[in-house]
Amino acid sequence: MKSLVFNFPSPSPLGALITQGMGAEEGRFLLKSFPDGESYLRLESPVKDRSVFINAPLVHPNGWILDLLFLSDTLRAQEAKQVVLVAPYLAYMRQDKIFHPGESLTSATFAHLLSTHVDSLITVDPHLHRYHNLSELYSIPTTVVHAAPLISAWIHENVQDPFLIGPDAESSQWVKEIAKDLPFIVLNKTRHTDGHVRITWPQEVNIGNKTPVFVDDIVSSGETLLEALAHLKNQGTKAPICLAIHPIFAGNAYEEIKAAGVHKIVTCNTIPHPSNQIDLSPLLLKALKEFQQ
Repeated sequence: MKSLVFNFPSPSPLGALITQGMGAEEGRFLLKSFPDGESYLRLESPVKDRSVFINAPLVHPNGWILDLLFLSDTLRAQEAKQVVLVAPYLAYMRQDKIFHPGESLTSATFAHLLSTHVDSLITVDPHLHRYHNLSELYSIPTTVVHAAPLISAWIHENVQDPFLIGPDAESSQWVKEIAKDLPFIVLNKTRHTDGHVRITWPQEVNIGNKTPVFVDDIVSSGETLLEALAHLKNQGTKAPICLAIHPIFAGNAYEEIKAAGVHKIVTCNTIPHPSNQIDLSPLLLKALKEFQQ
């Protein structure tokens, strides 16, 4: 019996590639709201004794996370063989420490919530900063897919004489893995009490005629990247390329980065966005194989 892939809360290009690559059937469901705003959900695909995968990029999840839990619980109630959450982008990894008294450790709460509603989790490069791995948070089996091989391949195939730049220390783990034989630097970021950031460049950096390539896991507000771009613009280098795994681009961040003199913005398709140029479905399909056995 074929596996089922539910693309939630709505279809996505990556979800279609995963469904096709797995030779799976697309799960059908009806989701609507009652007049009071509460959700109504009904499965339209038989799921008993079938492996079920929910593809759900968890960007901006607050408006629909309850619906995801309703779906997973209904799949279990209908005796699905297993319920695997494929979250190309994993939300609620930012608050990984209680910085001030009374704060909620939302990363832990969110992990507990998902761990009680699905059997396994597959994600792409979660934002691990103070946590060393997802097992510190999640009580279910987790699989982490790393985008570095495909990003590195894209740079080697599309950028002439690249020079990689990590905009802050948190980006160093991705930059080092992607760079391999390429020159790179990692900038230093200081966040002030008012929330603004200051970027410090190494004193002796000679990019010369190479093509600057900024690499980071997430671009959200874009403030760190914009600060780094402003410094680079004064150095008279070639127009840089900005590359990210997870393209959140909150507010006008995408437009502001485009206007900052960049040559190109390239992202992976963990979150649907016009900048998606690196398809991660081959890596996700490889990870999914073990769940289809």
